[in-house]
Amino acid sequence: MERRAFLRASGVTGVSLSLPGAAAASGSSGATAQGTYEPLGRVPITGAAEAVVGDDGRIAYVAATTGFASVDVSDPAEPTLLAEERDIELEDDVLSEILDATVDGDRLVVAGPANPGVGPMGFRCYDVSDPADPVSIGGFETGYHIHNCYLDGESLYVVANTPEENPLAIYDVGGEEIARVGDWSLVEYAPGWSDVDWFYRYLHDVTVHDGIAYLAHWNAGTYLIDVSDPTAPEYVSHVAETTLEEQREIDDWEAAVYGLPGNDHYAAVDDAGDLMAVGREAWAVDGEDPDRPGGIDLYDVSDPEDPVRRGSIDPPRTTDETHGAGAWTTSHNFEFRDEHLYSSWYRAGVKIHDVSDPASPEQIAWWRDPEKTGFWTARVAEPGETFVASSTEAIPNTSLEGALYTFPIEAGEQADPPSLQDPASWTTDGDETDNGNESNASDGPADGDDTGGNETAGDGSSGDGDSISGFTGLAGVVGGGVALEWLRRRSGNVQD
Repeated sequence: MERRAFLRASGVTGVSLSLPGAAAASGSSGATAQGTYEPLGRVPITGAAEAVVGDDGRIAYVAATTGFASVDVSDPAEPTLLAEERDIELEDDVLSEILDATVDGDRLVVAGPANPGVGPMGFRCYDVSDPADPVSIGGFETGYHIHNCYLDGESLYVVANTPEENPLAIYDVGGEEIARVGDWSLVEYAPGWSDVDWFYRYLHDVTVHDGIAYLAHWNAGTYLIDVSDPTAPEYVSHVAETTLEEQREIDDWEAAVYGLPGNDHYAAVDDAGDLMAVGREAWAVDGEDPDRPGGIDLYDVSDPEDPVRRGSIDPPRTTDETHGAGAWTTSHNFEFRDEHLYSSWYRAGVKIHDVSDPASPEQIAWWRDPEKTGFWTARVAEPGETFVASSTEAIPNTSLEGALYTFPIEAGEQADPPSLQDPASWTTDGDETDNGNESNASDGPADGDDTGGNETAGDGSSGDGDSISGFTGLAGVVGGGVALEWLRRRSGNVQD
């Protein structure tokens, strides 16, 4: 039996809170009286990771490492926790490291563990027609860990990574029995990729739009796959910043997995399916240029068989940009809506860009609080009004709190933003940036202020970069950290 721990709206007094000076969005408003840009509201959620929003924009669902939460964001000034489910059982054991959730209509899916670990591996489906009372409607044990998944109607698209291959697995979750109905494999399409370390070709994430799946395959690139018939996926095209030949020659595993170029971490397209963004999560690795955090590249995919790079959004910069320092400013997850890109940059905050001209994306709003937040994702709730962003505590050498924030959709600037050039001032535990890494102060820009620049044309001159698979450190959230211990032992490399 599943152990359920629901918190009803009537019993969550004091859980949600609105931030000082923030006003609820109204019309195109939502700004404070001073005209500065800041969050509208916040609700704490232990273990928060990915957040998604239901079709009506009123409910957000947050993967929370040991379960998930549903949050009413219809009043963005006072987001309210409706239900919280922990200790989700699968095959008479508890599902761990749940970092991803996906929703479509009245069906929600949570999956895990995000990395190979102890316990069952698979996903569980819920009926969320009443988001205050999610009801389990089935589970499935896959036998492999699930870093990410995507629900489109009754089809669930799952990244199915093993050392042998990294296929996309497609499940029918609409019937009485869950069944695997289709697959697409990079190593079957291009067998040479089986020659390299499986992390170099790791299938990190999948999104689906109008019958095309967008697969972020790390250093192998981002692949467009026709899934209009889920039982027979077909290759369409791909974009890549490195080649198989270059990957075969790599002798520095850590630099290959953490650094640029490569590291296709997340991909998504706009409403029309004409513009694709590829986020490249990466850090400085004391290697060749570009040796810095990864940003977001923009591609014209109006002809999906012939993607063309149009522009880039550079990452915010800081002093020590190594992974272990914990001062992360690399790209993570994002969403397009109405010619705008809503993005998260871990401790560098959240941003809104006007991408109507992808060759010159314009930053119109941003906010950060690196002492308290590390943003995992940004998702539109009410178009033209509000978006939500989840903040995670899963960053090494930090003392952050998991939470879901609400923000206004409008142009604006943060008043007195914390400098990104002084990570020591962010610390909440007194030891935030000391992890045995030498400072890369000379690598960062002289001014650390984020004024909306760094957007460049897609001519290869950007230095924008690529991204990494997001093997974030959850040792403090997952009991004992056993789910990630396999990464710490691997070839003497520490992965968090």
